[in-house]
Amino acid sequence: MHMLNSSVTNFSIGASPPETNENATVKVLIQPDEGIAPVLAGIESAKETIEIVIFRFDRGEIEKALEAAAARGVFVHALIAYRNRGGEKKLRRLETRLLEAGVTVARTADNLARYHDKFMIIDRRLLYLLAFNYTYLDIDHSRSFGIIIKNSQLVQEAVNLFEADTKRQPYMPGLDSFIVSPANARQQLTKFITGARKQLLIYDGKLSDSQMINLLQSRAKTGVQIKVIGRIGKRGAGVEVGKLPRMRLHGQAIVRDGSQIFVGSQSLRKAELDTRRELGVIIRDTNAVKRLLTTFEADWTLIELAKTRSAIAKEAVIPAAKAVANNLPDLAPIIKEAVEDVVTETCDTPAKLEEVSEAVKEAVKEAVKEAVKEKVEQTRTSDS
Repeated sequence: MHMLNSSVTNFSIGASPPETNENATVKVLIQPDEGIAPVLAGIESAKETIEIVIFRFDRGEIEKALEAAAARGVFVHALIAYRNRGGEKKLRRLETRLLEAGVTVARTADNLARYHDKFMIIDRRLLYLLAFNYTYLDIDHSRSFGIIIKNSQLVQEAVNLFEADTKRQPYMPGLDSFIVSPANARQQLTKFITGARKQLLIYDGKLSDSQMINLLQSRAKTGVQIKVIGRIGKRGAGVEVGKLPRMRLHGQAIVRDGSQIFVGSQSLRKAELDTRRELGVIIRDTNAVKRLLTTFEADWTLIELAKTRSAIAKEAVIPAAKAVANNLPDLAPIIKEAVEDVVTETCDTPAKLEEVSEAVKEAVKEAVKEAVKEKVEQTRTSDS
């Protein structure tokens, strides 16, 4: 596999985090709203180089765009995870296809539990830092996030990380705002959370690290409002948790005091802080903060509505459900009849066993559903 050789300049450890300015641009990507278009636009805009890190991948449009870039003379360098759960064969086939198309390919080391970071650098001037993979599930069917940054310090730090991991050399963090697991993530995210004075709005589907949970509980006790969309391993007083209805969550983000945001691939979970390669960024940009804050508030409203509807439904259904439960023996003849009907319909046909099984399941489900509906109506009539 070919490797990219070029010199880089390292910033000193602990350098001040950069803030966006008039020469910098920041755009927050909200999935599934944005779709694949921004990623394709970045690849198509490349004039000289594309450096991309891949963990999961099934988007043919992106693969074709990378191949087209290589064909027009852009140096395309792909760093591909040495493994992912259940997808190693796909990654190896992707490597072969990209190599055949003229893309330079490298594979991550196996020294960490997982290389789970996702990012892309265009012409060493534009950084795409992503919480989502290049997959249909993450892009089209999940709430996830990304951020496009044009900031020389952050872009250079991404180059440093890319080259370190490509060459399988140690990465030394150079910016406090460039959050890399396991190099500085726990330290910097602890500082970020500790710095909250009024509010923390968190997207995290796997929040389970005991130190981070204790820290959130501690901040809540000081009066900081904390809301989590996703899951948390242990709830504490003052920490509100809600599950996003009708949408998968695959991405981590935090809005702090309405003035700063963190977007990244790492959950506040021990493995993703301490033993895996993950990547995130902390920035202060008015438009980016507003976009993420507005999205969180809209999603939280949906959660509250779902909770209200659930409570109303329970209040209406529980009495009828109890009545049905008291008469469960009445369902036995109904279920028996449904099964007999299916057997009668299929006995003269060469139906497969799994097809008969599925038909029985559906017939029983419909029969019970109708019986429950009828019982509910009877209960309502008797109560009126």
